[in-house]
Amino acid sequence: MALNVPFVDLRSQHEEVRSEITAAISDIIDRSSFIGGDALTRFEKDFAQYLGVKEVLGVANGTDALWLSLAAIGVGADDAVITVPNTFIATVEAITRVGAHPLFVDIDLATATMDVELTRQLLEKECRKEDDGRIVHLRTGRRVAAIIPVHLYGLPADMPRLMELAGKYGLPIVEDACQAHGARCMVGGEWKRMGGLGVAAGFSFYPAKNLGAMGDAGAVSTNDPELAAKMRGMRDHGQSERYIHNTPDGWNSRLDAIQAAVLDIKLKHLDRWNAARRAAAAYYGKALEGLPLSLPVEPDYAEPIYHIYAVRATDRESLRRGLGDRGIGTGLHYPVPLHLQEAYRHLGHTRGDFPRTEESARTVLSLPMHPGLRLDQIQQVAQACREILR
Repeated sequence: MALNVPFVDLRSQHEEVRSEITAAISDIIDRSSFIGGDALTRFEKDFAQYLGVKEVLGVANGTDALWLSLAAIGVGADDAVITVPNTFIATVEAITRVGAHPLFVDIDLATATMDVELTRQLLEKECRKEDDGRIVHLRTGRRVAAIIPVHLYGLPADMPRLMELAGKYGLPIVEDACQAHGARCMVGGEWKRMGGLGVAAGFSFYPAKNLGAMGDAGAVSTNDPELAAKMRGMRDHGQSERYIHNTPDGWNSRLDAIQAAVLDIKLKHLDRWNAARRAAAAYYGKALEGLPLSLPVEPDYAEPIYHIYAVRATDRESLRRGLGDRGIGTGLHYPVPLHLQEAYRHLGHTRGDFPRTEESARTVLSLPMHPGLRLDQIQQVAQACREILR
């Protein structure tokens, strides 16, 4: 029997806040203030307070947020940035857009995030420290300029260990928090939200994200006011004031007022929506127990917010097909690792270079997950999985 359990359900989420959003958009239309203004300032202030950081600046999308962070800290041509191949391409696009070279490290298969020990080995065995403090990658001769951990599926990377490692080598961390709105990490005995642990962090507000706009939108967070001021100019054609341009590195990456207003309204509901996702994940864990599936884990250091509920199945395609036949939506994140993509063939990687990432790509299947997911729907998904996997 067809069940019709959607992978995501944006409509029901928007129904909760439709009247507030309609009023906000109507007000913006009445005032005809579409770029910048009070709506943007209010959202930036509220999101900064939510994250517990000093500064937030809205930008056009999450890709720009990552690029702007790298450019502002001085990453450029002939540099290298450490990251993972198990991520959406935007992470690496930001690196190549500033002219830098991605240095991939494999993931911890259980968490699907950057393996800190492998990162340590890369720095110890494949790099050297120059007299001036620069870390140079031996094979390419490039300066290692930054590390980008990805808080994938809403699960924080192992930031306590990674921050210690980065500090040892004097490397700045730029967090890819594009899937981690509200996720928390235990650092120094205190729970802290993602977005405030690196020198900067990039967020995406693509509509399907836990905090989603009604179009493309993004933001950068940082605790460095000087860095924030620099990025504010860079996002607006390098301007310090209208028609006064202080840098040739400017770009047009502004967050419009309507998206800012929508995000500010939704921000008030984010913790409740994240709590609903966490409750759904806990119920999935019980309902899927005993099946031949690898389920998401919650390390002691992390409080994930389940942007995606990703399981691993040996015969992923049969499970996906069977669920689809029963009207249950699923997703694939990410079926072709970046090191095997045509876009990055020039890096010279071959199959087998990052075996955990490749295993994840072969086996991961994302099950329905959104704040409106009902317990009976989760039970239906679990029952369907039992029928298919028996």
